[in-house]
Order: sequence, then C-alpha cells, then structure tokens
Amino acid sequence: MARASVVIPNYNGIEYIGACLDAMRNQNRMPDRIIVVDNGSADGSAEYVRDLYPEVTLIRFPENTGFCGAVNRGIAESEDMDYVILLNNDTEAAPDFTGELIRAMEKNRRIFSAQAQMLKMSDPEKIDDAGDLYCALGWAFARGKGRPKEDYGKPVRIFSACAGAAIYRMSVLREIGTFDERHFAYLEDTDIGWRARIRGYINYYVPSAVVLHVGSAASGSVYNLFKVKNTSRNSIYMIAKNMPPLQILINLPFLVPGFLVKALFFASRGFGREYVRGIRNGFRLGREAAREGRVIKYEKKRLRWYLAIQLELLANTVRRFTGK
Repeated sequence: MARASVVIPNYNGIEYIGACLDAMRNQNRMPDRIIVVDNGSADGSAEYVRDLYPEVTLIRFPENTGFCGAVNRGIAESEDMDYVILLNNDTEAAPDFTGELIRAMEKNRRIFSAQAQMLKMSDPEKIDDAGDLYCALGWAFARGKGRPKEDYGKPVRIFSACAGAAIYRMSVLREIGTFDERHFAYLEDTDIGWRARIRGYINYYVPSAVVLHVGSAASGSVYNLFKVKNTSRNSIYMIAKNMPPLQILINLPFLVPGFLVKALFFASRGFGREYVRGIRNGFRLGREAAREGRVIKYEKKRLRWYLAIQLELLANTVRRFTGK
C-alpha cells in the first residue's frame, strides 16, 4: 500500500491548528505520518501541538523560514514515503481528503501533484481554489475563486497545484528538486508545478478531496506589504528561471502590460512602492540564478512540453477574463 505523510507548516496558528489536526484524526484513510513544522511561533501553538497531539511529529525552527523552508523540512522527514501531502494550518479537511488524493495519484504515474477542492471557510458553498492557473500576462490565479462549488465538480488538469492542500509524488521531487526557498512564500507552488511540467509531468485537480480554508491566516490579510513585495519579486524570479529567452520574447507583449496593470492596481491601494521594489528584487534573484546555474536550461527534447505550456499560457489569459 502506498505510504503518505501530511506536512503542516505553522506560524502563530493557535487559532486554527487544533481544528486542522482534529480533522486529520478523523480521516478515513489515515496518513502514515503527520508532521507539523513550526516556524518560530510565539503564540504557544507549538506547545499546544506538543501537549495535545502526541502522535504528531513536531519540528521547531527558532525563526520563520517561510513556507518553503518549513515544507522542505517536512518533505525531508518524509523521504521513506511515496507521497507527501502539504496542508495549510488554517484548513479543515473532509474525512475522505487523504484517501481521495492518494487514489488520484495511483491512477497515473505521470501525475506530479493533485490538489483538493478548497472551499471558503466563511462560505462553504463557494470555491476558494480549484487549481492554480498561470497566464501569459505573468499572473497566477486561483481557478473558480468565489464561484459556486457545483461548477467545479469535475477532475481536470491544471497548471499547478495550490500547496495549501495538495499531494506530491516523492519520486518526482527527488528528480526536479523541492521548493525553492528563495521564494520564501508565494508562487513557490506555481514554480514547482511549472518545473514538473517542463519535464512532461501533469498536475491535477481532485474535487472529491475537500478542505475548508480560512485564507491569508499567516500573512493577515488579502493585500499587505509582505504579500505584495514577495509576490511581485517571485513573479519575475519565476519567469527568469523557467522561461527560455525565446519564450520570454514571445510573451513580452503580454508580460509588459501585465506587470504595468499590476503596478497601477497596487499603487491605487498604497502598495506601489513595495510592488516596484519587489520587481527589482526579482530581477536581482534572476541574475543570481543565472550566475549560479539554477535557471532551467532549454533542452530540445522537451520542446513539445514547452509548446504545450505556451499554448496553455495563452489559453489561460482568455480564461482569466472570461472565468471559464
């Protein structure tokens, strides 16, 4: 039988972590290991897990290593597993969550990741995230956000899985590497899904695996300085790593207006300076990646996957505005 661990990164999650772990205790298919990685919490949530959930493996960092640092430590602790499930601390998983994700992965060895149907905790009839898409404008966005869950009841391929509630194949993680800790937080799941796509793997949406999600519990709000700065930086950095120069040139007529629109949007909300600063830092990280050999080198044998990705970027640009 396939073995799977659940890794839950935690940062000051005292308000949510108990309900999250209680839901794990009620799974019809219990995970083989539950790992909470605490990022230097100061609210007593790590002690709460230690005292009330003795079955949980608790790993504690003295400071906040970001989402990437935390989940990578959990993935390392899951080396003997077939799959690793990543789960935000502000979620409550339905009893079939782990079983449905594992069943989806067992159907096709080319599936790298599979994402659950994430519903809004405040309105469980509405989608919070039904798979992440990425478009030629340089925007990543959640499929179906705010729409009725009935409209997203079919399993489909997606660009990448939202790592807030998703399962990953360990053998592919060994092949392509784990989450890039230079991202710290935001878009790291798009990046890793993109890297897998370049190698011909696929990412999937599994609506039969359901979680309720609060959203923005760690960062505090939908828009804040931390999120804007990291998202803009990582948007540039991710393109620099994953797009060959010719593909960047092809998408430049989309990317330039895409980033300009975002800059104006955040400027209108008082975050313009942080957005531009993030862009500059993204270019700096991209240059560092090129010098250090961390950019994915174009290989002719992967041309068909690059073409498939490019067509999807264009199609997702249309989906971003039509909602289809």
